Amino acid sequence: MTEGYKSGFISIIGRPNVGKSTLLNRIIGQKIAIMSDKPQTTRNKVQGVLTLNDAQMIFIDTPGIHVPKHKLGDFMMKVATNALKEVDLVLFMVNAKEGFGKGEQMILEKLQGINTPVFLVVNKIDQVHPDELLTFIEGYQKRYDFAEIVPVSAIEGQNVERLLDVIKVTLPEGPQYYPADQVTDHPERFIISELIREKALHLTREEVPHSLAVTIDKISKDPDKDLIHVMATIVVERDSQKGIIIGKRGSMLKEIGQRARVDIENLLGSKVFLELWAKVQKDWRNKALHLRDFGFREDEY
Repeated sequence: MTEGYKSGFISIIGRPNVGKSTLLNRIIGQKIAIMSDKPQTTRNKVQGVLTLNDAQMIFIDTPGIHVPKHKLGDFMMKVATNALKEVDLVLFMVNAKEGFGKGEQMILEKLQGINTPVFLVVNKIDQVHPDELLTFIEGYQKRYDFAEIVPVSAIEGQNVERLLDVIKVTLPEGPQYYPADQVTDHPERFIISELIREKALHLTREEVPHSLAVTIDKISKDPDKDLIHVMATIVVERDSQKGIIIGKRGSMLKEIGQRARVDIENLLGSKVFLELWAKVQKDWRNKALHLRDFGFREDEY
């Protein structure tokens, strides 16, 4: 390790839909976390790794903190709460356009019990007047002793470099945990499933809510054609949702596949043949066995 090299784990927390995944993707420079305007699109921890000449930052994007309504919700809350422990820094992300509410209060109460430095990251500053922003920040300063307050626009990239600078100053000296070219610790199979799920969420909007999971059934490579064959299944809870996912004469499933394939090809750096199916697994979000099958394992957190 080079003397003076900084490294550490940084947890990004906040209410659903404040822009945590957008910020993570902006920092890492490529898509590793799915983005949707629907709450609770992030279900597992996603680690993004940023390696600089003098530092390595490992970011953990967590499910939005909310009141759980089913076993999947319980799991997501456990992941989010555990992410506050054993990290070097917590980024509490808030939306500059939204007022202080029960969700923010709940998070601040959870933060009271930790000794880790907490930065307040105020997102979407491109959408508010500077005077409003100042009043907004003052309101938070009265409620918690933040180590730093950094206003950003994750989608525009505004002030993100400054955020990285103050993170680097705060991190302890430490080793380089991951190779310089590695941007996430998740296997490609997981990221592929997330990219497919993102497209399904975008295209079906309110018709198919979060009763949607994606399993990767098989990934194989044809060395002669430089082609990767991906077989995946979109799982929903009701027959009506399956019909929506498939669409008229398979049109929706085809559109999901076409859009996901572009992102998967960018991820793998190869041509991809993507085969998608849809199936019903009734009430899977409330069944521990199905949660494990779809990658939600409590014992890993």
